[in-house]
Amino acid sequence: MGYILLHTRYTVFSFSSSGNNRGCKKVRGGGSLRCVVALFAHTYEDIISIENLLEAWKEFVRGKRKKRDVQEFQYTLMDNILALHRELAAKTYAHGPYHAFNISDPKPRNIHKASVRDRLLHHALYRKLYPFFDRTFIADSYSCRKGKGTHRAMNRFRAFAYHVSYNHTRTCWVLKCDVRKFFASIDQGILMGILAKRIADERVACLLGRVVSSFHSTEEGKGLPLGNLTSQLLVNIYMNKFDQFVKHRLKAKYYIRYADDFVILSHDRAWLAEILPRVEEFLRANFRLHLHPDKVFVRTFASGVDFLGWVHFPDHRVLRTATKRRMLRNCAANRENENVIDSYVGFLSHGNARKLRAKIER
Repeated sequence: MGYILLHTRYTVFSFSSSGNNRGCKKVRGGGSLRCVVALFAHTYEDIISIENLLEAWKEFVRGKRKKRDVQEFQYTLMDNILALHRELAAKTYAHGPYHAFNISDPKPRNIHKASVRDRLLHHALYRKLYPFFDRTFIADSYSCRKGKGTHRAMNRFRAFAYHVSYNHTRTCWVLKCDVRKFFASIDQGILMGILAKRIADERVACLLGRVVSSFHSTEEGKGLPLGNLTSQLLVNIYMNKFDQFVKHRLKAKYYIRYADDFVILSHDRAWLAEILPRVEEFLRANFRLHLHPDKVFVRTFASGVDFLGWVHFPDHRVLRTATKRRMLRNCAANRENENVIDSYVGFLSHGNARKLRAKIER
């Protein structure tokens, strides 16, 4: 059970002594240890302020100035920002519809793009929410975080394998999992419940609720749009409880998560097989998420582990076959576009792909 202190920045929850929660301070009272959890301190006025909206615009517009919808919004920028501010202040703001389209890189995805006006609000929310929530995440969550990313996740994976295998002198086992239809399966009610425990200002929670409920996948009350900046942060908030469970309840020292992909490394194959049902049950019971039946395995690191588009071995990594084929098709279709070619060359520099780099640079 939890209760709110008179001081509005904190909520007190009771945790067992075996638990561990980043972003909280243990205090002793009434003969037991309690965890004082810091709440998001920014007010609704902080988020909807004209100053924050202008700063959000500066961040949003980078790299998008040639887009027609961005140019149209910028033509009467201050009028548009003031109008958005008035609607937010009067609490009459309503999120608009999405424009849906498909992309096929690195794999087929359905993207939902909001209007410029709505995306500006997403940035305004993100500017205030990200610094607070990022401090509560574990170090080895790498998706959509500053100073993280796929390349650091892959390097961490290699370092973990090095430690577990005692410099590749013992067998290192890897449990690899993938959440099925991750973004489309996010339960909006569960997400809003998680946010409510951390956000003191109910108006901020309500505004986030409007953004979250503006989208649903094939089922009402489910899903987050891949095109929203806020979605990148919200899925990490959603999965943070799972990360804490793996680290502090399962005691998995060598654990890495990138969005819906995660790995756990150990010298003990039996232990990995033992915790897999607990992982599945925790995801189902707490988040209504399910592991992809075709993308869960336990295998040795030496035999090659497919993670984040690359197949990893003790002394090298090679590009996944499907990723390589898709890349070659895209390069052939965009041979005159130097930016596309350069981006792939940079991507290939993170693995053993010298011959492949030479092939696309011809």
